[in-house]
Amino acid sequence: MKVTLAYGKQDLDLLLPDSYDVTVIEPRYVRGVSDPVEALKNALRSPVSSQPLSDMVKKTDTIGIVVNDITRATPYRTILPVLLNEMKDVPSNKITFFVALGTHREDSEQELRGMLGDPIVDEYRIVQNNCIDRATQVKIGVTQFGNEIWINREFSECELKLLTGFIEPHFFAGFSGGGKAVVPGMAGLQTIMKNHSPMNMDDEKAIWGITEGNPIWEEVHEAALMAGNSFLLNVALNKNQEITGVFAGDLTDAHKQGCKFVKNAAMVPVPRPFDIVVTSNSGYPLDLNLYQSVKGMSAAAQIVKMGGAIIVAADCWDGIPEHGLYGQILRESKTPQELLEKVRNSGSGKQDQWQAHIQAKIQIKADVYVRSGNLTDGQIESALLKPSHRIEETVDELIKRYGKSARICVLPEGPQTIPYLQ
Repeated sequence: MKVTLAYGKQDLDLLLPDSYDVTVIEPRYVRGVSDPVEALKNALRSPVSSQPLSDMVKKTDTIGIVVNDITRATPYRTILPVLLNEMKDVPSNKITFFVALGTHREDSEQELRGMLGDPIVDEYRIVQNNCIDRATQVKIGVTQFGNEIWINREFSECELKLLTGFIEPHFFAGFSGGGKAVVPGMAGLQTIMKNHSPMNMDDEKAIWGITEGNPIWEEVHEAALMAGNSFLLNVALNKNQEITGVFAGDLTDAHKQGCKFVKNAAMVPVPRPFDIVVTSNSGYPLDLNLYQSVKGMSAAAQIVKMGGAIIVAADCWDGIPEHGLYGQILRESKTPQELLEKVRNSGSGKQDQWQAHIQAKIQIKADVYVRSGNLTDGQIESALLKPSHRIEETVDELIKRYGKSARICVLPEGPQTIPYLQ
């Protein structure tokens, strides 16, 4: 059997013997809309529970447009010209683009140009959120969970806030898109830390596909509403990164509609767990580093047996990475059990500990192997993981452990799929 895994920009072919018991699980394929530009125009002119965007904008308004960073595949070269055309009477000096970095590193100019296009970078002011610099932030309120919400001051002062991005399954916020553009995207570190706290990470509803009742999503949504004066523009994408749906308008209603659309395509039930799960991390750009690749591990963990094995294929051209504290947190423990104990008892905690927290919980359930052309064995082992030089060879070794009747699942699109046990 041959299966193509989404891996970097080139994909990766996986060849497994026909004698193995292999199940391939992918999202339901949704064809891209026939005319993306027209679909975007229609959504902006007939939005969900909102006035048309053009009716909301005045020439004198300051407009803040929040965009994803390089880790997301939002097709901005298609989206932004249409969005800006709906506000063509607003001069460019009244519009600022805000890159919703959260705790991620800054995008380079080359990455911004590749993502947004030269005309945007050349004509408009671009601000990349700095979650560490409190001087750039303002407190806008306190959530029902007791979290002080600090967000970028300039963004907060914009008279209209356009929240853009794409909706995909998310391993602890339920779905991406929506209010995540504000928190963690434009938020201060302490706000993010409390939202991503160990207590929230351990909540049974902080998982793929759940929004309502999920303390992380609930607070994210509350904070985004607190920021005020927003208009949502989210899209759904298929595996070819074609736009399959456009959801614009009211933050609550448009995002809810988009999540329902994505959930229908992405959620796949399975009758019983597997001994071995091979997953990707959705390919470029999501598999840029090991930190992001925890998402692929988490997707696999939903359907692997206790004591089973997960193999994740991730390009990791950005390494562990070196920025942030994720790698350091992993290196400070010798076992996943020790790591989980440290994170849960960390008090105020450290940046990026949430990713290590989820990774540790996965590893207590199953062994995790990493196949990456850009990480050394030493780097993988320092992250408490096991190297896989060839997935086929790793599967063969695991078959010896679990027996010839072992059940294998392959998730070619990784976290674009939400597999779950019936």
